[in-house]
Amino acid sequence: MTTRQSASLVLGGETEQSSRGLLRPKVPPDADDTAGARDPEPLTAMLSLHGLAASRGYAIGRAVVLGAAALEVSHYRVADDDIDAECQRLTHAITVAREEFARLADNLPADAPREIQGLLHVHAMLLADPMLAQEPLTLIRERHYNAEWALTAQGQLVGEQFAAMEDEYLRERATDVQQVIERVLQVLSGRSPLMLAGAGQASLDSEPLVVVAHDISPADMVKLRGARFAAFATDLGGATSHTAIVARSLGVPAVVALGHVRTLARDGDQLIIDGEAGVVLVNPSPKVLRDYRDRQTAYAAERADLARLKDTPAITLDGIRVGLQANIEWPDEAAAALAAGAEGIGLFRSEFLFMNRRDLPGEEEQYQAYAAVVKAMAGRPVTIRTLDIGADKALDDEATVATNPALGERAIRYCLARPELFATQLRAILRASAHGPVRILLPMVAHMHEVRASLHAIAAARESLEQNGVVLAPHVEVGAMVEIPAIAIAIEPFAESLDFLSIGTNDLIQYTLAIDRADPDVASLYDPLHPAVLRLIANTINVGARYGRSVSVCGEMAGDVSLTRLLLGLGLTQFSMHSQQLLDVKREILEAHTNALRTKVAAVLNRAEPIDPSSL
Repeated sequence: MTTRQSASLVLGGETEQSSRGLLRPKVPPDADDTAGARDPEPLTAMLSLHGLAASRGYAIGRAVVLGAAALEVSHYRVADDDIDAECQRLTHAITVAREEFARLADNLPADAPREIQGLLHVHAMLLADPMLAQEPLTLIRERHYNAEWALTAQGQLVGEQFAAMEDEYLRERATDVQQVIERVLQVLSGRSPLMLAGAGQASLDSEPLVVVAHDISPADMVKLRGARFAAFATDLGGATSHTAIVARSLGVPAVVALGHVRTLARDGDQLIIDGEAGVVLVNPSPKVLRDYRDRQTAYAAERADLARLKDTPAITLDGIRVGLQANIEWPDEAAAALAAGAEGIGLFRSEFLFMNRRDLPGEEEQYQAYAAVVKAMAGRPVTIRTLDIGADKALDDEATVATNPALGERAIRYCLARPELFATQLRAILRASAHGPVRILLPMVAHMHEVRASLHAIAAARESLEQNGVVLAPHVEVGAMVEIPAIAIAIEPFAESLDFLSIGTNDLIQYTLAIDRADPDVASLYDPLHPAVLRLIANTINVGARYGRSVSVCGEMAGDVSLTRLLLGLGLTQFSMHSQQLLDVKREILEAHTNALRTKVAAVLNRAEPIDPSSL
């Protein structure tokens, strides 16, 4: 997945930046047409919008603009005599919307992505939460707000709480709140839940549909499956937004975070969705259309060629064997990992089992989830990261908010402070080891005493299970995430005490450069190529090799094909990434000469300026 938010699309001539943040072609009045007399159209597009490339590929189709009820909400005071009726109106609308989510989840088409059902259940649970089901009623009773006003006011408060969170995934859950409120507002207005004003006309054309929206909810995704859509373009969204997740699972191009695409694109407009560069072209010229049809053909051929690499071992030109594993959040993603040729699960983010729910998963529920993945991988290793949550990511109605959540009580600190919670998860993981190779990964480790305490907890969990006659694997490897500079600098005792190490580059970069990657004011300073970051990675890999320990990278750097050669040059031989990225990285590995890359990287590693990976 490409994540460049200000991609530059060169289609001929210069571009100029307007005050509204839109790129419009700048073509000299007497510009030469290099294509010749047969092709007189200038290589330009009427309107070019730049956002975040959330799902790869190219699509060409007619725009279908989804309405957004939340954008036109009336605000008025309710008379004393009408308070009860207004409360009943809102309660009824919430019930209708919640039942619709549940009904859609239970009656999904056979070809619907599995992720959608879980997302629909999450939306139903949100509407059952008192923060959305009860607090708006208080606003109606105490402030005399009308139902729409009360709901949107409370929704904005809850959404802001999510948006302020440190964790990227939880920040994106602010979108869930917006989407369920949108659904309730549609019920209150009496409008169809899914406004497809132009779908009827567009579907009569030979061209497919491109869905344009402020945002797209999972429920909308289900209803859209009957239409002939080719891509998604949204104002909001991020790499972990539902639009991005579902689009990737469908293999449909998507560009999100466009800002104003819903207002700038009209029903029936012809659109090009460039899921490689994160660009949407509105009403492009015939020449641009021909160019993108050629790109579509080339991209389809490329994916077909890549698919042939699924069972090809990842071996460099000089014979170095590289391990390629997958990162997953949910058990059913193991199937996609296998389909992409993953050699195992390098990172199972177990915290996703704990999120968006009021009750914590017990030992049996966790065991079933972990065991399902282990069984699906059929003897391939599965690395399960223990609960990486805390501070701003409160569980079970906890309301603790740290002054700086990124530096607060999270991950292993959180678990060690709650020994029963930790023991429950460890028992579930150890039980799953009876079905295949399992490894336990400890997140956010900074001190050796955290390692010792964790190993003691694991031993205690094993003892309690064995005393009850539970069958376990005789040995389960234990490793640590290298995501705090302290452990990367003083890595030797950790390498000596643990079985393996996994470098979480997302947080390692953030902590090394003191950059909040969620803060747009400093996001441009988040640099994976900073010499300090690369030296920390290199030191971890080198020490791991000295102690005979496996070292992998499971952060975003592992799946960025532009950095594959750099990581090989640093000595990395274990990668873990989203399954959609695996074959692209494998192709790069097959064409690389590791020893030559190591020589090049070693020569520039100590420079003050970042390495240019394209020079390797």
